[in-house]
Amino acid sequence: MELLTGLAVTLGFAVIAIVLMGIGAMLVDVATPGSLRHLVWAERNANAAVVLGSTLAAVATIAVAAVRGAHGEFGPGLAAMVGYGLLGLLVMTAAFVVTDLCTPGRLGELLVRPEPQPAVWVTAVVHLAVGAVIAVAL
Repeated sequence: MELLTGLAVTLGFAVIAIVLMGIGAMLVDVATPGSLRHLVWAERNANAAVVLGSTLAAVATIAVAAVRGAHGEFGPGLAAMVGYGLLGLLVMTAAFVVTDLCTPGRLGELLVRPEPQPAVWVTAVVHLAVGAVIAVAL
């Protein structure tokens, strides 16, 4: 019975993490012109993939910290994952806006160009840093 409970709890955490990463992907899609799905999978746009990947990694880092900090308790771990995950997405969105303000032109447009863009790496590092800070705050 303990194994089934552990599997159910793990599945619950995984589902919430996937939902949070889905929200992160939607936020990146809103911030970039065109369809993110088309840019990454059809056009194979590396810039869009790096920004999306960094967002997903940052959210996953927060989710992992929430599970680790829960010490096997589903309720508190779930609450921490949702709360801190949403906070991380909010802070990443704010960081994107601040980075956009510091960027000549529109950051979202730079991130989807086919040629390599240094702004992509700056944006990715900002996302990963936000995820790390939120994770450590847990």
